[in-house]
Amino acid sequence: MAKRGAKRPRKMDLHVYETEVRRLQAELVAFQEWVRATGQRVVVVFEGRDAAGKGSAIKRITEYLSPRVARIAALPAPTDREKSQWYFQRYIAHLPAAGEIVLFDRSWYNRAGVERVMGFCTDEQYSRFLEQAPVFEQMLVDDGIILRKYWFSVSDVEQERRFRSRAKDPMRQWKLSPMDLESITRWEDYSEAKDIMMARTSSDHAPWYVVESEDKRRSRVNVMHHLLSSIPHAEVAPDVPPVPRRPAPRGYERPPQHEQNYVPDHAASVLATLKGDHS
Repeated sequence: MAKRGAKRPRKMDLHVYETEVRRLQAELVAFQEWVRATGQRVVVVFEGRDAAGKGSAIKRITEYLSPRVARIAALPAPTDREKSQWYFQRYIAHLPAAGEIVLFDRSWYNRAGVERVMGFCTDEQYSRFLEQAPVFEQMLVDDGIILRKYWFSVSDVEQERRFRSRAKDPMRQWKLSPMDLESITRWEDYSEAKDIMMARTSSDHAPWYVVESEDKRRSRVNVMHHLLSSIPHAEVAPDVPPVPRRPAPRGYERPPQHEQNYVPDHAASVLATLKGDHS
């Protein structure tokens, strides 16, 4: 786990990073074909500190995958009805069917983290979760689901740097919430909750894997490589349908273009402006 005040490692060279990510993404597409062809069910859990890089890792993993095969489950806060259900119940609805991959952007482990630290669950509910989580995961694995659990670790210094960067960036300000910022003032509470969670829920059938995420580039490459290397799979040739030749025209006349509503060519005005600036 990234320690408090840990020294930030040298960032992975961008060209090396992009080359390796591209290679891994191609292998992920092949992995997807194997999952689909063999009817496998894969669940990948992403947990960790706020701003540790979970979301960007998921984005790189799924970038070239079919949304019909690889789905992201990022559940909102539970409704009053869901709060009255068995805790794991709402997550079960998002588990994969044959030939599917589900990536949980946070998961049932909310109870062991934010709910525990912020007081959103009782001591009894928390204790019951720690007892039931390994049993629940054993049931998933026994039924044939391939389960991987990743914890993204980042130091307090790097986390705060990322928070401040988000606060200044209009494109990423939506990523900041008051709940996220609580992780600064409750750093040690979250550390304790994480350590207890790891000790109680890392098992032979569903171990936790820690992803060091001081450098997001390294963490993305590492988690993608580990996911692929930890699940034995074979290359399956994709079923690519032949592209037919276009038949000869049969004389159909389409309606005139002026009778339809077209989106204005904004791109042309942008290009004209740029041409003017460079003239």
